[in-house]
Parts: sequence; structure tokens; C-alpha cells
Amino acid sequence: MTVIGHSAGTRLTISRAAQYPEPVARLLLVTPPSTYLVDEPADAAELIGERSGDPVFDKAVAALQDGADLSDETAFNAWQQACAPTGYAAWTAAEQKHAQLGKFDLAAAQEFFSAQPPEDLAGRLAAVKAPTSVLGGAQDCLTGVPPVKTLARLFPNGDVVLIDQCGHCPWVERPADFRRAADTFLGGHD
Repeated sequence: MTVIGHSAGTRLTISRAAQYPEPVARLLLVTPPSTYLVDEPADAAELIGERSGDPVFDKAVAALQDGADLSDETAFNAWQQACAPTGYAAWTAAEQKHAQLGKFDLAAAQEFFSAQPPEDLAGRLAAVKAPTSVLGGAQDCLTGVPPVKTLARLFPNGDVVLIDQCGHCPWVERPADFRRAADTFLGGHD
């Protein structure tokens, strides 16, 4: 099977592949947060610094640095909306529209992120022989670039593709580049 995950969903994708590597034909990890698996520091502060001075972006960074309001689901979603511009390389109408989609479930988010991966998870990825593509945004202020590159090296058949002028949601920000990278990797597989 081909397994694809995005962002926090890559944690599930990676865990599933490590636990059951045999049925995985291809693994596509899109903008994965990787610092829980690799010791490579993120360059997020540098990427944020490059965009400093944009009032909308600066306000979003301040909200992100203040941390999530976990008092209730409404406050948590308001915080997510306030931080949204940090997840994109630009804040155009397309990104703004995308950021409005869906809602976050506070209880599910707290439960999901409270689960710690097994300590040997990074080492177990050597058993995932399937071709693995780690697709990152070159301006992803949420994951940074070096940890994403290092994650790809944990897989025996891992490769990394970075999309320039792109943050955390490449199918929104650079749809043609994302489609080209995904299609090239998937090679016509369903």
C-alpha cells in the first residue's frame, strides 16, 4: 500500500510503517515535524527572521510564541487562527481561505500530542525498505528544513524534496510543484 501523511499525521504514518513495514509500497511524508525523531535543530527562528517586519506575520508569530490557549475548544481554535499565517510562506487569499477550513478538536489534540513514541522508533525506520519521500516547504516556519532532511536519511530508500517559496501546506501554496513532486514519486501508483 501507498501511505501518505501530512504534518502531525506523519507521526501516525511513520509509526504504522515502522510497526508493519512489509505492506508499505511507498511512503510520502508531507511537511513532517521531525524533531521528536532526530537531533537536528530546526532553523525556524531564521526562517521567521527572514519574514520579520510583516505586521500580519509578526502578530501571528507573537501568538505562536505565547502558546496555545487550552481553556476550551473555542479559545484553542481562536489561537490556531491567530497563528495561521506562520504556517504559510505567503498570506494571500488562497492561504487565508485554506486556514479557515475545519476546526481543531482540543481533546483529540491533547491526547494525540501527549503520546510519546517508543524510544527506538528512529532506529526501527531502517526496516522500512519502501521508497520514502519526505516533502518539505523551504520556508516552513513550523518544521524548519534541517530536521526534515535528516528524517529522510533515517529511511534506507529515503529522499527529500523541498519546494521553494512554500511553507507547511504545499498543495495550497504551490499546487503545481506539489503535484509534480508527488506524481513523480508515486509514479502512477494508486
